[in-house]
Amino acid sequence: MNYEFFIAKRIIGSKAYKSSISAPIIKIGIAAIAIGIVVMMIAIATGVGLQQKIRDKVVAFNGHVTITKYDSNNSQESIIPISKNQEFYPEFKSVEGVSHIQGVAAKFGIIRTETDFEGVYLKGVGADYNWSYFEDFLIEGKLPDYSTKRNEDVLISQYLANRLQLKLNETFQMVFRKDDPEKLTNIITYQIVGIYNSGFQDFDANYVIGDIRHLQRINRWGDDQIGNFEVFINDYNKIDEKGIEIYKNIPSILNSETIKHKYASIFDWIQIFDTNIYGIIGIMILVAGINMITALLVLILERSQMIGILKAIGSNNWSIRKLFLYNASYLILIGLLWGNIIGLGFLFVQKYFKIITLPEETYYVAEAPVYLSFSYVLALNVGTLVLCLLMLLIPSYIITKISPVKAIRFQ
Repeated sequence: MNYEFFIAKRIIGSKAYKSSISAPIIKIGIAAIAIGIVVMMIAIATGVGLQQKIRDKVVAFNGHVTITKYDSNNSQESIIPISKNQEFYPEFKSVEGVSHIQGVAAKFGIIRTETDFEGVYLKGVGADYNWSYFEDFLIEGKLPDYSTKRNEDVLISQYLANRLQLKLNETFQMVFRKDDPEKLTNIITYQIVGIYNSGFQDFDANYVIGDIRHLQRINRWGDDQIGNFEVFINDYNKIDEKGIEIYKNIPSILNSETIKHKYASIFDWIQIFDTNIYGIIGIMILVAGINMITALLVLILERSQMIGILKAIGSNNWSIRKLFLYNASYLILIGLLWGNIIGLGFLFVQKYFKIITLPEETYYVAEAPVYLSFSYVLALNVGTLVLCLLMLLIPSYIITKISPVKAIRFQ
């Protein structure tokens, strides 16, 4: 054990240290570190959590990458079909990191009830559809099954169900126009087997999920024709890279578009959260560092006589500075310990009990989401400790200016 660490340990353990003039300032410094780590932890957990929740809701309705015909218009309705007989379907083996691909179609129609009507898109899906996202959205009933014969089961949003006064297991008629205005419209009677709520009103108000085979029949498409492909990838952070790879590995008559490009305004908005998080982290570390600088300066002034004695018996300036940095490290670690206990405790309570709610129409979620990861908690703690210690190197330089003779005589 080096003697600097030994002396720092004795100072920390002494009763005089705990009842000294600097004790209140030290407690303020520890509190600043604890509050800082709590605020930073909450900022990251809720900021990243909100980003992921919103992103997942957009992915649920579109996949990460959409593959369409080049000559398709900008409408959400599927006009020109694509054959499912592609090299990349049903498994996109040419691009690593693709987890799933599915064929879907959409057609505009009018929901008609005895008292109301509403224009929506029927999103037709088949046996290859990935229901994992909608399992989280489902609030009543069950998910439809389109793996057997064609059926009239649909999944409708809570928003549309409330607006049209529809309930689980009830039926409604949906009217689809034909390309030829002189021909009679198609009318299909659907049954509600499940009600979902994604919290994303832009999608909930516009989509009903049904059997794609109805749209194939109405559009006079073959069983192997769909409106577009939706591609899912394993790692969202690689979406730009995978989007380019997917584009290069599809036929020239097809086009691909990532959700980041398709819904640029939404993703630009959630990208701002990163700037807010970095700003909060910077401010909290600066405040905590300034408080620790104040505490260290008070400790140095309070121990001026001890510094003079140590210099008189041969200790160099760096050795004495290390002694006080050890002391400061202990205080920072105490602050980090309390900050982690309070911060993680709060985040776990929010994650499992959802005590803090948010306006869903603004944030697309009903409660503040929490993202917990050991990696960012560790990085926060190590980063705070290192940056605070670096900030303390400059004020510790004052030790080099203390004269042994004057310090020993100082009262």
